[in-house]
Parts: sequence; C-alpha cells; structure tokens
Amino acid sequence: MKEKTYVDDIDRSVYDIKDKENDAYKVKAGLTPEIVEKISKEKNDPAWMQQFRLQSLQIYNSLQVPNWGPDIEDLDMDNIVTYVRPKSKMSAKWSEVPKDIKDTFERLGIPQAEQKSLAGVGAQYDSELVYHNVRAEVAAQGVVYTDLESAMHGEYAEMIRKHFMHLVKPQEHKFAALHGAVWSGGSFVYVPKGVSVTIPLQSYFRLNAPGAGQFEHTLIIVDEGAYLHFIEGCSAPKYNVANLHAGCVELYVGKNAKLRYSTIENWSKNMYNLNTKRAIVEEGGTIEWVSGSFGSHVSYLYPMSILKGDDSKMEFTGITFAGEGQNLDTGAKVVHTGKRTSSYINTKSISKDGGISTFRSSVQIGKQASGSKASVSCQSLMLDDISRSDTVPAMDIRTRDANVGHEAKIGRISDEAVFYLMSRGISEEDARAMIVSGFADDVSKDLPLEYAVEMNNLIQLEMKGSIG
Repeated sequence: MKEKTYVDDIDRSVYDIKDKENDAYKVKAGLTPEIVEKISKEKNDPAWMQQFRLQSLQIYNSLQVPNWGPDIEDLDMDNIVTYVRPKSKMSAKWSEVPKDIKDTFERLGIPQAEQKSLAGVGAQYDSELVYHNVRAEVAAQGVVYTDLESAMHGEYAEMIRKHFMHLVKPQEHKFAALHGAVWSGGSFVYVPKGVSVTIPLQSYFRLNAPGAGQFEHTLIIVDEGAYLHFIEGCSAPKYNVANLHAGCVELYVGKNAKLRYSTIENWSKNMYNLNTKRAIVEEGGTIEWVSGSFGSHVSYLYPMSILKGDDSKMEFTGITFAGEGQNLDTGAKVVHTGKRTSSYINTKSISKDGGISTFRSSVQIGKQASGSKASVSCQSLMLDDISRSDTVPAMDIRTRDANVGHEAKIGRISDEAVFYLMSRGISEEDARAMIVSGFADDVSKDLPLEYAVEMNNLIQLEMKGSIG
C-alpha cells in the first residue's frame, strides 16, 4: 500500500474524529446584544457580569481588527455560533458523563492521564465543562479547582469579581472584547499561601461543533509562597468552515510563589486561534511558560508576563510548527517594572510545505527596573524552499542599568546530518523527523512524560510526507 505523502491527507487519528452534533442548545450565528443576553441568561450570570458582557460588546463594535498580523478577513462573526451547550451537566464522575462525550475524551486519553499523573482535571466540550474533579488530598490542602461559573456564586465570588479581566481588559483589542462579551466555560484555581501542589492540574478543551467558537476563561491565583503546575490541552476536528478560539488566561503569581503553565495546542487547520494569555508576578515570584503550538489556520498568540515585584522572574519556552495553509504568528511579551527582575524567552519555529511562521517578541524595561536582565533567543527551521519564517523582535529599554540580549537564527536541515543518519540505515523521512524532534527537545523535556510523547507524536505526524 502506497503511503500518503501530504499532511492534509494524513489521518490525524483521534483528533479528527467528528462526533455527531447532539447539542442541547445553541444560539444562532452572529453577534448581537440579544445573543449576548441569551448567553448571560443561560449562564445564570450575576448582574455585574451581565453588564460586563454588554459593555464588552459595545467595545468590540468600536474597535478595528488588527492590521499588522496574518490576514483574518475570512473570519466572519456573522457565521460564528458563539455558544453551544452539550447534552450534559458538569459532573465529578466520568461515569456520569454522556457516553458519546465520554468516548471522545477517552480517545484523547484524558481519564487515563488523570489516573496516572494528574491531581485534577477539567474537561470542556464546546461551550461547557462536562467534567471537573480534584483529588481529595489536594482539596484537603485548601486548593480550589472548579468551574468559573460555579465559583462566581460561591465563597470566592468577590475574588473572581476583583480579578476577572483585570489583567486582560476588553479595551485591549477587538478579540479581548469579544471574549468579554461571549466567554463561557473555563476554570478557576486558587492555591492558598504556602501550599505546594506537587502533581499537575489539567484542563482540556474540545471544540466539536462546526462553525462555532470557543471562549473559555481560565483564572489562576497562586498565593504567597505556593507552587502549581497547570497544563492546558486542546483539539478540534477539521471542517470546511471557519472555527474560532478566543479564550483568555489570567495568571496571578503571589510573593515568592511559582507557577508553571504548559500548553499543547492541537487545533484543526480550519481554526482561527486568537487567544490572549497574561500573568502578573509579585516580589520574588516566578512564572514559567511552556508552549507547543500545532494546527490552526491562523494564530495570534503572545503570552505576556508583567514582572511587577522586585526579583521576580519569567521563563518562556515555546515551539511552533506551521505546515501547508498555516500562518502562525506567535511569540511572547514581558514587561519589567520591578528591580532586579529577569526574563528569558527561548523559542523554536518550524515551517514546511509553504507554511508561514512568524515570531514576535516584546521586551519592555521601565525606568525603575534597575538591575534587570532580559534574554531572547529565537531559532527557526525551514524544511523546504517554499516555506517562510520571520522574526520581529522589539525592545524598549528605559534604564541604563539593565542587561539585555537577543539572538535569532533561521536555517534549514543540514544535508550532512541527514546523510549521516541515512548511512546508519535510517530512511530520509525518518532522519528528517529525528532532527526536527531533536530541535524541539527544549520544549518536550519541560513537559510531563505523557504530554512530551503527544508532542513528539504530533511532530512525527506533521513530518509525514515532508519530502514527498
């Protein structure tokens, strides 16, 4: 049997299995005050949130689409369904999740991962969480891990009101405003002072409905001296219509606290991924980002860290893989305001079959941030002569007392390295795949084993037919 030679022909296995549409309720396509009000009613929002949604919609209508990134003119909000509720209520038991939805998450390995290596899991299907659970021993430490909607009506309601979209304001850009208007689902995490969560928590987002958007909101607060590793995974099957992901992540890292936030994004290649992620770090705190970006037709993704407190730190490690029909615009931002703050951005990008990969970075060091250090390293690998890779670094340094460095490399796979591996009996395709996997090692080594394996499997999948 002849092996397929183009990525688009390759079976993405479990990721591209389309479940039968069997939703309980969905709003009509488009974006109007009436639709926003319907979503708010479905969510049983408190009054302040209903008002916030409508104000965000007004802001959305007043803002222009960004004109500096990849073209998104084919994304028509009149054709996007902003809320799809599955036929399932949220449960803390996998056995109570409807069989068709449960089967999807079992194919993706979520229950198995929970049993082996996770302290808690949240699973979202389209616009709603269908499963949320945290280990008893973690809950006994006072750790809160629940859906955001429930938390807005409980003892943490005021904490959420104080922090929700205060880091990422609707006024920042058009898709932040869109998120503020129609957000649904996502998780709330609170780690109390001095508590170390030694096993990761995970949220997984699955978008099944064609022509729909997913707008989950993740809010994490890690209090003074606490530690957390949070993992985010996501996927969607491929359709012949545009899908949209415009989630939002807000991370609050307290004094001397540490948060690692890992993401493997495996969206389908009809997805517009317009996600916004931001962290603020207090004195002596640390934020670590680990990001793997695969899939999606177009991406705008630039996690931002605000190093507010003295001696706070940020590390960002990311990889982007752009294949045929993909234009992935990714990177990272950091703002140094505290003294003796430090940041390190290390990214790898791979492009093949005409894919476009653009790296953008922004480093700002304020006048008061004396003694601060920042380093940016970007390496790009193009696997053929029809692909493209660009680096767009920006640095704004307002103090002389700072140490700042930037390095960028763009190249191709060494013919000598391929020849060496082939001389050892390895096929050319496998040799190239091995070299690319090695190139991505910085990211995979920072992930838990199961997720490192998944990322390497995605690389192998994308590399199929790379010489055909």
